[in-house]
Amino acid sequence: MIRERAYNGMPGLPVLVVLFLALATFIWMLVMNIRAEEVPEIIVAALMIALTIFMSVGLFMVNPNEGKVLQLFGEYKGTAKLQGLRWANPFFTKKKVSLRVRNFESSHLKVNDIDGNPIEIGAVVVWKVFETAEAVFEVDDYNNYVKVQSEAALRNLATSYTYDAHDETQMSLRC
Repeated sequence: MIRERAYNGMPGLPVLVVLFLALATFIWMLVMNIRAEEVPEIIVAALMIALTIFMSVGLFMVNPNEGKVLQLFGEYKGTAKLQGLRWANPFFTKKKVSLRVRNFESSHLKVNDIDGNPIEIGAVVVWKVFETAEAVFEVDDYNNYVKVQSEAALRNLATSYTYDAHDETQMSLRC
């Protein structure tokens, strides 16, 4: 089982400023060397511009109540949860996972209680992702997983108790 670990990368604003200044410097170098017709320096400046643009791919935004699961060539590296502009290795893939509280109303299930009486039951489920790594890597679709597991738990609950209590000390589904 994969456990979540923090990997927030670097603050993105300072990296953005450095990349912008580097890009401006290398463009200036390219223009000056084109005027002077110095081919080796032109090639170096062009390569540095390409490298600077490539490094900017590492910039990403983390919104409030959101996590970004970071992977390097399929290997889990961590989850960034600090909101704002961040920077990490440009080769990292970044998958967004919502950390907001969500809810859904289950469909009405027709089941039998423990005494075999047919009942119709439903529930409102409130849930939130706590472990982003498990949500992404342990199941195919964590939204669907929560729905299926909630309905299975509701069905199990309904078949474990009677609908109506026959005496005051007996547990039942009816409030």
